[in-house]
Amino acid sequence: MKERLPQLDLFRAFAIFCVIQVHASSFAAAEQALSSPIHYFYNWMNIFFRVGTSSFIFLSSFVLFYNYYSKSYTVERIRRFYKKRLLYIILPYVLVSCCYFFVVSWYTKELFKLSVTEILGKLGIQLLTGSAYTHLYFVFISIQFYLLFPLLLWLIQKMGRSKAAVAWIIPIGLGLQWAFFIWNKYDLQLVNKGSFAPSYFSFYLLGAAAAVYFDYIKDWLSKGWSESTNRQKIATASLWGGWLILSMVDVQLYYMMRQRIYIASTYTFELVWNIHLLLSALVLLHAAFVVYRHASARWLRWLTRFGELSFAIYLFHPAVLLVYRHLRYRLIGEGIGLAYFLYILGGAFLALALSWVFTQFCFKRLPYASVILGNVPASMQKTKPLTSVEDQASASY
Repeated sequence: MKERLPQLDLFRAFAIFCVIQVHASSFAAAEQALSSPIHYFYNWMNIFFRVGTSSFIFLSSFVLFYNYYSKSYTVERIRRFYKKRLLYIILPYVLVSCCYFFVVSWYTKELFKLSVTEILGKLGIQLLTGSAYTHLYFVFISIQFYLLFPLLLWLIQKMGRSKAAVAWIIPIGLGLQWAFFIWNKYDLQLVNKGSFAPSYFSFYLLGAAAAVYFDYIKDWLSKGWSESTNRQKIATASLWGGWLILSMVDVQLYYMMRQRIYIASTYTFELVWNIHLLLSALVLLHAAFVVYRHASARWLRWLTRFGELSFAIYLFHPAVLLVYRHLRYRLIGEGIGLAYFLYILGGAFLALALSWVFTQFCFKRLPYASVILGNVPASMQKTKPLTSVEDQASASY
């Protein structure tokens, strides 16, 4: 039985923090604060941290392949896999989507204008497209990958008879993703391209490759700088340096577009986005191991709990921002000066803090909280804590 990797909860904590920064700054960066003298900061906040979704996809793939790759491919094992996803991912997705659908429909007064048949039809379409609220596309993408997982697992296990052959899944993932991008650009022209799994094949298959080769990269992840070999130091410096450069290039491209200084081609945006986010997933993985080695016990407890709650926080935090934005003009009026700056930072803080408090309260006090918020965090379960990566995989998303 493979060991459980507690560093992955830290990875989740970093990723959900990034998600909240992006959502808290979205309106400021894209429209509300374009004329602000500190618009660059809002744009940086919105683009630099937009690594959450792709990193969660990478992590989900990593955990699943790390757990299942070395095991025999059986119908019973796949059945249990889908049963867990149905209970802890798909059911919460359906229920939360319904909640957001009715809240938005009530808020826009559309709920009172439609017949029951029209309401059910619209809700059904949104459930099938992950569009009941802006953030739910991520869960919709995850469900698509769950459907593909048994096939991908079987194919990679077949390739795995030669470890060298498995390395080809990374360029294969890139090829499939870019083929879908080009197909969509010239033929499909889907407005919501990012809601479909092929847009993230490179991240998913990078996670699979990292899992298959984890015994090789664990030594690098587990060593501090002074203990690392020269080759490992070069790899670390190249990864972090390349990530920082691509991050700032991505930020600059969007800033120039939003300020109408220069608009790059869609190929340039896609390429920079792809490399930036691939490097970001690896950086977050490396950072999780570094922090786990050096952080105090108190910080590790907090970050671990934050990571364990990340799926529930992901589902709930937009509700906090929805109410908070509704109060904007009562709080700060029309301006985009200092008060607006504090308002944006306040939104990020409240979305994080209130979501954390609310979801933790639900898991502690409500017996069926997992029905709508996903699996109960390991440290809050009354039964034995998670001890293996198989248990961790059952809680992943």
